[in-house]
Amino acid sequence: MGNRKIKDQIYEQFSRIGKAIASPQRLEIIDLLAQGERTVEGVASELSVPVANASHHLQALRAARLVEARKEGTFVYYRLADPDVFELTRIIHTLGEHHLAEVDRIVHTYFDARDEFEPVGRDELLKRVRTGEVILLDVRPSEEYRSGHIKGAISIPVEQIEERLAELPTKKEIVAYCRGPYCVMALQAVEALRAHRRAARRLVDGFPEWRAAGLPIETTQDSTQANTKKERKR
Repeated sequence: MGNRKIKDQIYEQFSRIGKAIASPQRLEIIDLLAQGERTVEGVASELSVPVANASHHLQALRAARLVEARKEGTFVYYRLADPDVFELTRIIHTLGEHHLAEVDRIVHTYFDARDEFEPVGRDELLKRVRTGEVILLDVRPSEEYRSGHIKGAISIPVEQIEERLAELPTKKEIVAYCRGPYCVMALQAVEALRAHRRAARRLVDGFPEWRAAGLPIETTQDSTQANTKKERKR
């Protein structure tokens, strides 16, 4: 087999990945699965598409070995096949921000123009969490929080902010985070908190980026086990 044929075959295989992610819905699915595994129905609900459409997108990602599946009862759960899959989308995001004027315009119009305070960076947040200066608020859906969250964060889904406001201390700044830099839930939470005169900012990105950076995370199971140990010591 000649060199040309070998190269053609290798790049043909690489192109399978490019074809699999050549869809805005599939890129969003990868961002969604970076929060934790999902059923086909769960993906369809998040994307507001029919279940058949969500299944088609997931099968395309699975054929390219970007996602894996497991069956539990009558449900099929999908998850990212490897952390590198999320890293691939992060590179795409970065390239888009640096080279596509449309991305910069959308981010500036929707996020920057609505947020009067600069978002908190990961390093700054880590220091302030360790010193107890801030309250860290996870505003994603509860099941995503249970799958994994920034260590020390409390869970109040964005749609519950108003009714659960009394659970949040009034003397400390609140830092809200959600799924990533293009997730609107943290921005909505901050707007709601500020409307009630609470000092609040949002994390510059989200849980997947925090985890990818190797920073402290935990699951609800971790928290439950830790609390059980404390109770036993008492």
